[in-house]
Amino acid sequence: MSEFFLELFSDEIPASLQKNAREALLQNFKFFFEKENIGFTKCNTYSTPNRLLILFDNVKKEIIRKSEVIKGPNINAPEKALEGFLRSNKIVEEEIFKKKTDRGEFYFYKKLEKKVYTIDLLEKNIPQMLDKISWKKSMKWSNFDLNWARPLKSILAIFDKKTIEFDYHHLKSSNSTFLDKEFEDKKKNFNSYKSYKDYFKKTGIIIDQDLRKLFIEKELEKNSKRKNLIVEIDKKLLDEVINLVEKPNILICSFDSKFLDIPKEILIITMKHHQKYFPTFNSKGNITNQFLVVANNKDTKGFIRSGNERVVEARLSDAQFFWQKNKSQNLVKQISKLKTMNYFKGLGSYFDKIQRMRKLGGIISDELLISKEKVELSSSICKIDLMSDLVGEFPELQGVMGGYFAEAQGFDKDISLSLREHYLPVGLYSKIPKKPLSIALAITDKLDTLVGFFGTNNKPTSSKDPYALRRLALGLIRLLIENNKDFKIRDLINYSVTLYEEQSFKFENKLVQKELIDFLVDRLKYYMQEKEIRLDIIEASLNSFNIDNITEIYNKSDVLNNYINKEIGTDIILSYKRASNILQQELRNRELEISNTTDPGLFKSEYEKNLYKKIYELKKYFNSINNDENYKLTLENLAESKKVIFDFFDNVKVNDDDKKIQKNRLELLQMLCKTFDNYITFSSINNLQ
Repeated sequence: MSEFFLELFSDEIPASLQKNAREALLQNFKFFFEKENIGFTKCNTYSTPNRLLILFDNVKKEIIRKSEVIKGPNINAPEKALEGFLRSNKIVEEEIFKKKTDRGEFYFYKKLEKKVYTIDLLEKNIPQMLDKISWKKSMKWSNFDLNWARPLKSILAIFDKKTIEFDYHHLKSSNSTFLDKEFEDKKKNFNSYKSYKDYFKKTGIIIDQDLRKLFIEKELEKNSKRKNLIVEIDKKLLDEVINLVEKPNILICSFDSKFLDIPKEILIITMKHHQKYFPTFNSKGNITNQFLVVANNKDTKGFIRSGNERVVEARLSDAQFFWQKNKSQNLVKQISKLKTMNYFKGLGSYFDKIQRMRKLGGIISDELLISKEKVELSSSICKIDLMSDLVGEFPELQGVMGGYFAEAQGFDKDISLSLREHYLPVGLYSKIPKKPLSIALAITDKLDTLVGFFGTNNKPTSSKDPYALRRLALGLIRLLIENNKDFKIRDLINYSVTLYEEQSFKFENKLVQKELIDFLVDRLKYYMQEKEIRLDIIEASLNSFNIDNITEIYNKSDVLNNYINKEIGTDIILSYKRASNILQQELRNRELEISNTTDPGLFKSEYEKNLYKKIYELKKYFNSINNDENYKLTLENLAESKKVIFDFFDNVKVNDDDKKIQKNRLELLQMLCKTFDNYITFSSINNLQ
């Protein structure tokens, strides 16, 4: 058993490309090893900004290819077919023979048992596997014909401590690699991964990205605690940073405390998103003027620290200037300027959008029992921050800066908060607005956008969603469900379409209402699946209610999903199943027309009377329910019917000889099933089939 080790050294590969490259490299080689029946015990892949590696352990040195007979072309086939067969198998005509089969006479070739060496297979196939790596972004350089993320400088290839020799475009493989990206005249030979890893470890380079991640996490925590600081380790940022460095060294840096007067979001985005730094917080959760930098080397003379501090101070100085300038610019007086800012082709300007939002928000305010004037005012000024220098510099802060501007200008806190939150939520797990005014503005904005984009046929396709409309619709669904609010969505969509028409915007899509409703139903289904609600329960709920009942659909499904496998759920299912199965069977076997009522005068037993009484008790319960239904209590009431239902079936013959009595009993069962279906369409549950 031997070791296979490959290193590709290049100029710095962007962090965003490294993970995909590692995975592609590993997948290509695993597929090759399995295809060629080359045994190995484990494999892995690693990367640093300059190095892309793959390692296979305990690889078979040789494989035995068993003899096999290969069928060629028909003997009457054109001569070129035979030539192709000989060429593809690398044989001459003397090595083939003819043989008759049920389908005619064909040429055959018998491959003899053969010993093949793994190193020979690797020499032949590595170039092909490297060519299969697909980069999201690649480049060419000099006059070379190779596409790679960044210029490829060398290839180190070792098998069983021997060099695997092959040509790859302008490069020849070897047993050496560059030691330092800055000094490419320094190279060293290696004959194993262990010697390679140990050497670079001594220099401070951590080849394994997972080990690099652990090291950085520990050092961030250690350095922050040393200064009595708290560091929030952003997973996304950490994953990016580990691919930016190979010799990680944590530095504690600082900026002038005067910049702490700037909104913290600006400070955080400047450090995290723009500079890849980790901000720190004090014990009270307030951001501090100290931050952590993951440098790519030791900072013996302090140049790296001072350089990073200068960069941050320069950016924060600009941000402070824009903050002082923008926060004093009157929001209301700037509304008319939105006429100059295009919203989207075919949908007018942002001024047009906020006028629609004002009217749509007014309708929603009535439902939420909040001030119509506040909704209209919030709608009018919610997009003003798009015109600010700060949002121009930090697009991630749209909405957030609007909230800060409103607060600085003395607007009510709920108005400022609604501006800050009206883009939320932005995903399945992001923060969700909870205040009524914030909910109203967020719904208004999302609904107007969805109607406009569907109306202009800018809808998502199966593979593309360039305007993030799925995320937007999911946000709308979450706003309703997680705030336990239901609106007449159909009416709101229709009204929104009317508002576009009032502004003389003609929609290409005449089915905008239907398609948007179907789209929202699809997003609702997705949300419920993500909440691990059974698919059959989802389908049953969607069959029972329409899009105006989003919250009710979800809540009923969620509660049933929690109890479906418990005693309550089992009792309901068994009761419904027993009644439904008999009813459907009798209706299939006989051409009976049954009504929705039953005649108590035809009852012959107490069991029929008891069931009839129970059905009316349940009907009375459902009729008494307002908007605050206790879904667990409803399920408990349905479950309690089991004894009466089972007593009926154990003591009453539904298929009575008297057709009137038979029909009456079937009508009784139908009443029972329809009463149960007030909660959900139980017949759609899979285990009832």
